[in-house]
Amino acid sequence: MTEPEAEIPAGALPSRARQGRERILDAIREAAIAEFSRHGFKGASTKAIAERAGLTKPQLHYYISSKEELYEELLYSVLGGWSSAFVFDIDSDDPRTVLAGYVRKKLDYALDNPGLSRIFTTEVLGGGRNLGKYWPVAVKSTQQKVELIKRWIAEGRMRALDPTLLLMQIWGMTQHYADYGVQVHIMLGLAPDEPIDREPIVRELTTFVLLGCGLAPE
Repeated sequence: MTEPEAEIPAGALPSRARQGRERILDAIREAAIAEFSRHGFKGASTKAIAERAGLTKPQLHYYISSKEELYEELLYSVLGGWSSAFVFDIDSDDPRTVLAGYVRKKLDYALDNPGLSRIFTTEVLGGGRNLGKYWPVAVKSTQQKVELIKRWIAEGRMRALDPTLLLMQIWGMTQHYADYGVQVHIMLGLAPDEPIDREPIVRELTTFVLLGCGLAPE
């Protein structure tokens, strides 16, 4: 693969060239997810990312300026995905329906994006130094959910509890299946690459959450 002498804006590329560029960027993203999720920011190297993406290191740096930029872009794509995915169902005001849907969305996202989930977890375990911009948004989003749950409690539609703790418990239970994927496969007697049947997990988690909220499962 030869290096172009000057970068051409993606929009000006012919269709075939643009598709080729997109494939390379996708390969870089997948390679970065694999390396950062396994080794964290400090342990991952651009050399390893390049090799996993099928590129040389100079070729990789044609598409990215630095490991820091790639990591931040990837980390915030995770957070952006969470912000758009983990919202309560605004088409329903039934606590049972909303909470059940939330549990499913959280589990589905974790199992569909295990590498991304582990990147976030590894970042938090490392002190969250790259999450400064994220926390105000996360707190605001969480507070909106908390206020809705408080209203349900005030209306007598679910038992009195701490809404923030409830949400964090849902996060922990659902992300467990991504962050501790190796353990989950061993305990369930699955081969390392065997897909996890999520339906029994959804049923158990949903029942657990609803009963904890004083709501009978449907």
